Amino acid sequence: MLERRRTLRAVWGGPTAGLTGQVVLLAVLAETVGLGPAGWATGLAAGLVVDAALALALGREPSQRLGPAGWMTLARASLVVGAASLAAESLAGRAHVAALVALAAVALALDFADGRIARRTGTESALGARLDGEVDALLILVLSVAVAPSVGAWVLAIGAARYVFLAAGWMIVWMRAPLPRRDWRKVVAATQGVTLTVAAAGVLPLTLTRAGVAGALVLLAESFGRDVWWLWRHRPAAPATEATPAPAGHGRARAAAAALLSGLSVLVVWAALVAPDRPGLLTPGAFARLPIEGILVVGLALTLPPRGRRVLAGVAGPLLGLLVVVKLLDVGFFTAFDRPFNPVDDWSYAPIGVETLRDSVGRTSANLALTGLALLAVAALVLPALAVVRLTRIAAGHRRVSLQAVAALGAAWVLCWAAGAELVSGAPIASTSAASLAVGEVQAVQDGLRDRARFAADLRNDRYRFATGDRLLTGLRGKDVLLVFVESYGQVAVQGSSFSPKVDAVLDARTRGLRADGFASRSGWLTSPTFGGISWLAHSTLQSGVWVNSPTRYDQLVGSDRFTLSQAFQRAGWRAVDDVPSDDRPWHDGSSFYHFDKVYDRRNVGYRGPTYAYASMPDQFVWLGLQRLELGKAHRRPLFAEVDLVSSHEPWTQVPPLIDWNRVGDGSIFTRLPVDMAGNDDARQGYAHSIEYTLRTLFSYVEHYGRKNLVLVVLGDHQPATVVSGQGASHNVPISVIAHDPGVMRRIAGWHWAAGMRPTAGSPIWPMSAFRNRFLDAFGSQPDGAP
Repeated sequence: MLERRRTLRAVWGGPTAGLTGQVVLLAVLAETVGLGPAGWATGLAAGLVVDAALALALGREPSQRLGPAGWMTLARASLVVGAASLAAESLAGRAHVAALVALAAVALALDFADGRIARRTGTESALGARLDGEVDALLILVLSVAVAPSVGAWVLAIGAARYVFLAAGWMIVWMRAPLPRRDWRKVVAATQGVTLTVAAAGVLPLTLTRAGVAGALVLLAESFGRDVWWLWRHRPAAPATEATPAPAGHGRARAAAAALLSGLSVLVVWAALVAPDRPGLLTPGAFARLPIEGILVVGLALTLPPRGRRVLAGVAGPLLGLLVVVKLLDVGFFTAFDRPFNPVDDWSYAPIGVETLRDSVGRTSANLALTGLALLAVAALVLPALAVVRLTRIAAGHRRVSLQAVAALGAAWVLCWAAGAELVSGAPIASTSAASLAVGEVQAVQDGLRDRARFAADLRNDRYRFATGDRLLTGLRGKDVLLVFVESYGQVAVQGSSFSPKVDAVLDARTRGLRADGFASRSGWLTSPTFGGISWLAHSTLQSGVWVNSPTRYDQLVGSDRFTLSQAFQRAGWRAVDDVPSDDRPWHDGSSFYHFDKVYDRRNVGYRGPTYAYASMPDQFVWLGLQRLELGKAHRRPLFAEVDLVSSHEPWTQVPPLIDWNRVGDGSIFTRLPVDMAGNDDARQGYAHSIEYTLRTLFSYVEHYGRKNLVLVVLGDHQPATVVSGQGASHNVPISVIAHDPGVMRRIAGWHWAAGMRPTAGSPIWPMSAFRNRFLDAFGSQPDGAP
């Protein structure tokens, strides 16, 4: 018994310490540079893999122990786990280059030290050498993933080489033979780490970086090629005819591996059942709960016959996997859109999301991220299902102990439920969250199906549908009216954030400039139907006067004859156009539903310059293109235009410069001008700079080209994603009316908006769907049947 306890301590001591250190490191990174769900998930997964592999290795060789060098290698592995979490964050659009490079550099430095320590202390071992090599391989894989977006997907071959070699050994017997010691192999591995770290730092020109990484790949190919050639030359001439006796301790190794697998199965099932589905609740305390669903499944497994137990596992396992996928989707949607995943509507966003991701971060980075998401989805489906199968089988095989455990846990659950015990506010220890989430998903599907009829009734309730042109917008006759949507321009930009004072300074200074040119402005708040993205829901809500918060509602809307602001202006005699620089294909809804006379996009405005992440052109060129194509023409009708400005679209990594309007030309000059890249290191700073640029460009346009008949309605479409807005942010966006004619301002005096371009905390807050009718009413429109 004493020997068994010593063996267990030897097997689990190192992995337990390693996992603890890794969780602490991830927590430190979360508090300093910030980790999102992708970083946490990747870091925890990498840590579990590293520590499980170490436990299995120690279980196979009970005589081996972690010496001083082994503990240093384990510390180095923890640094690599931290680097893996930061690499995942970079793929999610939140790059922490300095922290990633620092962790990789320290890990490389420790790699030079652990070998010397092992030799000086006389603790060199096969286990230590193998552990050292696997940590090297993991670091190289992490770094190759981190630099692939900038260098190219081919660099992944460096990270994958070691694992391809291992996979070949599983399939080809002669490739499993031990290789002779060769110092050059260690030199090549160190070269990969150093080269990739320098590439991740981005301190060298891209051409030189690619050349260096390519040279490292050549060295790696030579090293692996030499090893494969040696193994081929020394392969056995014929298979052995006698079975090789099992090594000593093999039975104990299998027992340790089985115990590890069983423990991981319990951990996976438990975590899958109690894990929150909101990123703000993903704290260690949220996992300190007892899931009644798990207790019931184990209890049923103990009472059912073998066939029934297999049916139970076959049903409960996939359901649990599906529940994990739903939780991951909810976490992603709360992070991006501040709402849970809608199982009825949100599948339709997948093609648009893929396209937007590729436009924002490039095809290579997008494909890497999508591959990672696909692997995560498969793991989320498969691992819980396999864990349930093993858990039910283990429970049935140890019936007495399992019955005692179920009885004790069940009693504890009842007591905690009766007492309402909580370790974390809002997370009862007696958990039913998995069942509640499943019921909620079913109800969401039912509500989504019933919502179609409710929204159809809202669409029919339209008092302006048949209003004639002579009874519409009489208070704006002769005016050019621009409805300007500023991408991601939310309340956080002007109120309550660390960067809002800088944005407010721009607004205040340019408001004074407008006033000096004879323009006045008033501002309020609108509540957007969307958050973090899906801008067309906001555009259609404001234009149509109904609440459009899902793709199903949008499809219903554009298939109806609902009256829009663009139709109102067109019916009243204005020329109606739409300017959407982010589009690169025909937009049929623009003509069939909104009835625009002309739609401008990236194909027909004459732009010949570079793109800026998602933005196909700078906002400055959007304004100048509209001036050349429409507003600058003589002998024309008054213009109504919806203008969508997208330089402030996430990921906020590239912000163009604002230059003299006479230099813009066809936009090719921007190829030679510097780009603000602040968002590469800090999404909030990049967002703030992009908003400042867009607002400065708007004001500059009005100052240079604004005429006395110009009226602008400027608003945000939604708040930015939670990485900028934070958890629990409102859905409010600023809206401002700018006009030279005092009569325009008198007509909206009853709105009680704040003077200037900055709404106050006390300014009215309207739902975005209320704007259409209030705007039409304020400017002299008379609804159907009015005298």
